[in-house]
Amino acid sequence: MDAIMHAFYNVKHWLQSLSFRTGVIVLLCCIPFYILSFAQMLLPISVTAKGILWTVLFGLAKTCQYGGLTILGVEGYKRLKDKFKQKNK
Repeated sequence: MDAIMHAFYNVKHWLQSLSFRTGVIVLLCCIPFYILSFAQMLLPISVTAKGILWTVLFGLAKTCQYGGLTILGVEGYKRLKDKFKQKNK
């Protein structure tokens, strides 16, 4: 369990070190994954394949969403902090 927590911390720390622009790009990537996760229901394939596709695509959408928010959260905080420092000078 300790190894899992350490790996989670490392991934979170790496995501937080990325730029604001990267966060916006990652966050925007969730849109096509959400669209594809529901649009694939129109394909003439088995219900099992549709379920698997939905799970994978919806999981990718959520991963992009939370990853983007993690990146934006830290960088957004830094930008706001720097803006307040400039006003106080």
